[in-house]
Amino acid sequence: MRYERLAQVLDLALELQASRRGWTLADVQERFGVSRRTAERHLQALEMVFGWVETVDSDDRRKHWRMRAPALRHLVRVSPDELAELNAAAESLQRAGLAERAQVVGALGTKLRAMQQGRSAEEVEADLEALLRAEGVAMRPGPRQRLAEGLLAVLRRCIRGHCVLEFDYVAQGSRRRKHQRVCPHGILYGNRAFLVAPVEGAQTMRLWRLGNIENPQPTNDIFERDANFDLQRYAKQSFGTFQQTPANVVLRFSTKAARDARAFIFHPEQRLREHDDGTVTVSFKAGGFDEMCWHLVTWGNHVTVERPIRLRRRLAKMCEELAAHHGAGS
Repeated sequence: MRYERLAQVLDLALELQASRRGWTLADVQERFGVSRRTAERHLQALEMVFGWVETVDSDDRRKHWRMRAPALRHLVRVSPDELAELNAAAESLQRAGLAERAQVVGALGTKLRAMQQGRSAEEVEADLEALLRAEGVAMRPGPRQRLAEGLLAVLRRCIRGHCVLEFDYVAQGSRRRKHQRVCPHGILYGNRAFLVAPVEGAQTMRLWRLGNIENPQPTNDIFERDANFDLQRYAKQSFGTFQQTPANVVLRFSTKAARDARAFIFHPEQRLREHDDGTVTVSFKAGGFDEMCWHLVTWGNHVTVERPIRLRRRLAKMCEELAAHHGAGS
């Protein structure tokens, strides 16, 4: 077996041990870019070497494989690069005001370092220290949320247990407080973090800023989760987080901005088209026009809104208001 095949088999072993639902042959083919026959050979090699490969029951009528936990316990090595990435992730979360998530990621890094043994542990610590001295996170302007202590733990508990959640919510504009009872379905992270939850007894999903939630309390009341709700599909309806009826959006970028536009992700399901004159159009379907406009302003006169007309008008009005505001004192 060539070295790259051996590396694939070992990578597959890690994936199968980390997966609860297991992997199908199609998963193995897609992950490693191999034929079905080669995927079968990889699984056979794992069974022959480790002996802990087992099949998992599933509801998609396909065979799934996974490995039991003890299989690779003493073979897995955590590299300094991987630990450095965890440290960077924890720092980014801390800067964003998500202290609870930062603590979880930081604790994971500590546990992984503790699992290293002997000389390997000393080498990892030395390399990690060198990397942390050499790398940093550039400061970027953006909102820093102040979340109620223990809020994320309470939200996750309610989401997992389908518990009705009570809290005091501070309205963004008026700053008035109102007691709410909601049915948590998920959490969306972006520039700000939001709880996705309908008010108890209602069907329509609403977004609640985590920074505006106070005194969160899980209740003993259980709600029935909407079986048709998909958080990822819900998020894709919007350019950012503000929910609005999706529309077909087409943006044309000038030749000077074309290179940057090609490398930019505006929407997970965007389509990009290059034109003979050097311009580029990006199209996608989403709502959240205000957030789109706030972003498009940063592209200056290098972007043109081709569709829809109401987005073009909203952007023009926003620019007029900005110009009037900054010109008022001159």
